[in-house]
Amino acid sequence: MSKILLQSLLAAPAVLGVALVASTSAIAAEANVKAEAIQSQAAALSTQTLSEVSTPEALPVVSTVPAQQPIQVAQAAPVAPANTTSLDQLNRYSREGRSASAMSQVTSVSQLSDVRPTDWAFQALQSLVERYGCIAGYPDRRYRGNQAMTRYEFAAGLNACIDRVNELIAAATADLVKKEDLAVLQKLQEEFAAELATLRGRVDALEARTATLEKQQFSTTTKLAGEVIFAVTDEFRQPVDNNTVFQNRVRLALNTSFTGKDLLVTRLAAGNAGTFAYPGVTTGFSGGEGLQTFNFGNTGGNQVYADWVAYFFPIGENINVYVPAVSGLHYDYAPTNSGFLEGFDSGTAALSIFAQRNPIYLIGGGSGAGITFGTNSPIKISVGYLADNSDGSQTTFAANNPLSKNGLFNGSYSALGQVTFAPSDAFSLGLTYVNAYRRGAIFDGGSALSSFGTSYANGVSKLTPSNVNAYGVSANFKFSPKISISGFASYITSDEIGDGFEAADIWTYGIGVGFADFGKKGNLLGLMAGIEPYVANPRQYGAGTNSRDLPIHVEGFYKYQLTDNISITPGIIWIINPGQNENNTDAIIGTLRTTFTF
Repeated sequence: MSKILLQSLLAAPAVLGVALVASTSAIAAEANVKAEAIQSQAAALSTQTLSEVSTPEALPVVSTVPAQQPIQVAQAAPVAPANTTSLDQLNRYSREGRSASAMSQVTSVSQLSDVRPTDWAFQALQSLVERYGCIAGYPDRRYRGNQAMTRYEFAAGLNACIDRVNELIAAATADLVKKEDLAVLQKLQEEFAAELATLRGRVDALEARTATLEKQQFSTTTKLAGEVIFAVTDEFRQPVDNNTVFQNRVRLALNTSFTGKDLLVTRLAAGNAGTFAYPGVTTGFSGGEGLQTFNFGNTGGNQVYADWVAYFFPIGENINVYVPAVSGLHYDYAPTNSGFLEGFDSGTAALSIFAQRNPIYLIGGGSGAGITFGTNSPIKISVGYLADNSDGSQTTFAANNPLSKNGLFNGSYSALGQVTFAPSDAFSLGLTYVNAYRRGAIFDGGSALSSFGTSYANGVSKLTPSNVNAYGVSANFKFSPKISISGFASYITSDEIGDGFEAADIWTYGIGVGFADFGKKGNLLGLMAGIEPYVANPRQYGAGTNSRDLPIHVEGFYKYQLTDNISITPGIIWIINPGQNENNTDAIIGTLRTTFTF
């Protein structure tokens, strides 16, 4: 009889057995959705993709019966250890709950010859469904009547019907639950005792985990993300007193989403990664060439400060808006087309800032706004305006300073416009223009915490205000999902106001190649060569003809992913003609970087 019962349940039409599958999956999914919603809210929100958490709505259940004593759900009968068949079946049914293809299923009533509408199981279950409203449907409001069920799915449906009858009994309504229905439920309950016990055990465990999350989670909208960098580095072949150093940088970010699609970033940083000094460069401007992503403009002293506060949010499906309050950069909203070498100044990609992207994106920065149109289109248009921030050691040039020649619109600023053409995932091209008014270094990201390129290119020999116009192109091509080549070039004019000299012509260009998963998943091999920002007509600064030499940057690194959260990156940066002067000794910077992420 139990065999006939099982086959009847598997072959019942939509109004019966298959509909019951839909009901039970929806009931079981309700508990899963609750836990998943809490977990996803406590989980990381990326900068890169956020999705809404929604709770599926079941079809309405309408039924009433009067009060009786609640049905006691039978506990699983003890399974004798020697009964390996029963244990194997229980394990198999448990796995079915996680895999839809765990067993070969009957997909059509015509495949069974001994199932008829006159069977007692067919009629009994049909009566239960019609009287007690056990069927609610899948979350997508479909019954999926052409889909066969497993014993595990049936047990979940049976459990749902038992719970429903208990609810109706407790409601003390007008009619009584029929005794014959209780008998049917009891027989089914005995037949599927093992599966019911497994189901109840999972629900109990899920509720316990959910309760723990509710009590211990930091926030339902915010996740803490962190990165810690340890770096042993030295600069060789220099006559100045450069020593091997052990430096660090720590970043802690609170990533918050209020709608599931927006992102508020509040990031704290501290470190002591000072820069090396090059001979022959302007006093007070050291380490501009070969600057690494973890370096600070000063020793840092491991003092904690807010190094990035910004808010991202969409408008419709095709527009993204970026509003930074502190330390915004143009590459936060505009695509850089840099392939695998782009690490956004983290410790997970290239060693140097120069190897990551076109330097045009570091002309200014700070507070303001940026917007990208066509985020889901092959052609994207990005525009933005950023006013400089103070670096903490100075009170001028700041967007938050209300004094004369400061503020959001009356101080140093940079405005960017870019068109990005990306017809496929394999190729992207960006054309960029930047207009800026600079009262400090040009390539400093708007904060003066760090700047790179030669001292002439940054205009620090005079430190007079200048009008800047920059034109750049960046492109990336992926030969395969694991090999990409990227390149860039920029021409910048910097006209220092009232100095009596012609505008400086600044050039920079480079090419790099990245090999993802090189030797192991998560690894990255990178090679890059280029010319850091330099002035092609330096005589206006009183420099000799030797100052026309190209400051060549050559870099190679290999990031080895030890675990999901730890990577080690050895690498070398070779600077030829530092200070754009061939009389200066070439610099070789060796670095061993260890990055921890969490």
